[in-house]
Amino acid sequence: MTTATAHGNGRTPWRIAAWGGAAALWLLPAVAMQFTDEVTWTAFDFILFGAMLGSAAGAFELLIRMSGSLFYRTAAAIAMGGAFLLTWVNLAVGIIGDEGNPANLMYGGVLAAGVLGAVMTRFRAKGMAHTLFAMAATQFLIGAVALAADLGTGGPIWPRDVLGLTGFFVVLWLVAGFLFRNAAEDEAAAA
Repeated sequence: MTTATAHGNGRTPWRIAAWGGAAALWLLPAVAMQFTDEVTWTAFDFILFGAMLGSAAGAFELLIRMSGSLFYRTAAAIAMGGAFLLTWVNLAVGIIGDEGNPANLMYGGVLAAGVLGAVMTRFRAKGMAHTLFAMAATQFLIGAVALAADLGTGGPIWPRDVLGLTGFFVVLWLVAGFLFRNAAEDEAAAA
């Protein structure tokens, strides 16, 4: 299942969506600051957020060059979006307790598993599927440890929120993993 565009390479709509979405997200706080005092970003906040968005969009750009499969590209979009969102939530409010809770550093293991797995499998669809399944398992284990050790109480995020956010990210990683697996099956059938 591949996609093509009038440009012949199938990359342009994906690139426009990734970079256009990143630019829109980057400008959103600046617009919000014009209408409310609830949003007060500094130059550092915009630089950090821009670096996060640029990293996610750049990594996505790399991934869409790996395959013309719609399954692969959709999985890559979900995986990169999930990684960005996990980082953003952790920096903004934290998942376990508040953003200052050191237990939130455990979520770096989810991202490390993703990066390590992607590099080790050379971004091939079958290996990416296994990587995303490992990320789902890691995310689940971190949530289970946080709840079992009662690490999520006392901050703005309560245990039910830890459970909900854990479930949300586990589902994201699983969906991306199954899409990568479908891309691998398509590649095997075409070979």
